[in-house]
Amino acid sequence: MASNGSFNMAPGHLGNLTADQEAVLRKLWQTVFMLYNMFEHAGPIVSDAGSINTESPRRTGFFGRTSQEVPPTPKPSPDVMEALQIITTDPQEQQRLLRQFSQLLALQSTESIKHFKDGLAAAPPESIQQLRAVLADQSPETIRDFQKLLHGQSAQSIRSMVIGAVKHEHPDTLILRFLRARKWDINKALMMMFKAMNWRHVDFKVDEDIMPNGEAGAVADEKAAKTLGRDFMKQIRMGKSFLHGTDRHGRPICIVRARLHKASDQCVESIERYTTYLIETARFVLNPPIETACLIFDMSGFSLANMDYVPVKFIIMCFEANYPESLGVVLIHNAPWVFKGIWRIIHGWLDPVIAAKVHFTYGRKDLEEFIAPEQLIKELDGDEDWAYEYKEPVEGENDIMKDTATRDGLLREREDIAMRFEDATKEWVLHGDGPKGQEYKAKRDLVAKEIRDNYWKLDKYIRARSLYDRLGYIRGGAEVKWYESNGTDRLAGGSA
Repeated sequence: MASNGSFNMAPGHLGNLTADQEAVLRKLWQTVFMLYNMFEHAGPIVSDAGSINTESPRRTGFFGRTSQEVPPTPKPSPDVMEALQIITTDPQEQQRLLRQFSQLLALQSTESIKHFKDGLAAAPPESIQQLRAVLADQSPETIRDFQKLLHGQSAQSIRSMVIGAVKHEHPDTLILRFLRARKWDINKALMMMFKAMNWRHVDFKVDEDIMPNGEAGAVADEKAAKTLGRDFMKQIRMGKSFLHGTDRHGRPICIVRARLHKASDQCVESIERYTTYLIETARFVLNPPIETACLIFDMSGFSLANMDYVPVKFIIMCFEANYPESLGVVLIHNAPWVFKGIWRIIHGWLDPVIAAKVHFTYGRKDLEEFIAPEQLIKELDGDEDWAYEYKEPVEGENDIMKDTATRDGLLREREDIAMRFEDATKEWVLHGDGPKGQEYKAKRDLVAKEIRDNYWKLDKYIRARSLYDRLGYIRGGAEVKWYESNGTDRLAGGSA
């Protein structure tokens, strides 16, 4: 917030996009609609899906795995040619789009291709125009990579992944995180985004397991003598990491007490579950338009007995691959000399963008550069009289989640709102930055607000209550207020 009280939105963020960046955003949505189209009129793809790299074909992907070879584009069938003639009647354009379009339908059955062709014949002209435009920007190899990445999905399941990951945010906010992370390369950003969504829904079941079960679910598992629940709650109760307060830019602060970690104290799965749970919970304490957090690793009392590279690698993977552009600053506080050699190893694993956000601090004076003293907790030599204390789940606090009828009604409402957002976005893409485009841009912003409002109505039916709900910080979409002294957080300057 600037001295006059106006917030300075960072470049490349929603509300501060150049004309070129906004054009890239529109093209990315065009590509998303192509993917919907790919799966809308065809059956599930049977694919030899392997690791998909978000950088470029045939290079090493995340953690050294290599994506599979892209097969050659097949010879087009008569049905493919007829469908292409629906997209364009220009023979020269047909020739230019033939390989991309053939790859688009390469893994489909004859029946599915006919169904796709019939769908195109009934589609409105603007949908066909958008498909034609986005095909011109693709290569057969890239389309094949999308097919491998999304194998087994339907148009509806892809839509559900997108709107599910959005939660209470503007959909553009989510999309822009991946665009910035991949330097505005549309295909790389989309590959990265859908890989992250696969991680959420398939690998970690964030919205199907971790958040609906939450702390109360872990307590129940603990009582049933289950190791995962016991280890999860052990970390929460000790306050190995926690959220409290904001820095000088209004970013919520997450403090990790490194001295409390020992690798033998908990299983690896519980560490990863706990880390994911805290990151997801932190999303709900971002006061718009803030989009990033301040992460403090408090190294006071740290020794080699506390060092564990496994969770470090997982945290790096989370913020680089699954929650990109979520960190505003990382402070490594009071690091002892023994950490210097460890840091050289960790630094080599970091993406340069994240590495540039890391600062070493010692004592109160260094921290005051980033956090006002009255907003810094006493444990870190600040003036904020607050200490972490875990408040156990209350019996029946999640009983409302049993009301599946209301939940399902709100989910149907959410699907309807998402479709209206999609319709408005298609019009915005079609009309560009002209007067009509600006009209639809404003319309979709209003619909995005409906998405936010719907989420907060839905939240208590799909997310178990957390410590931060019980303490009154998360309040159904209302502004998060950490400090009692003046009832609101204070910003001293800067941007998201």
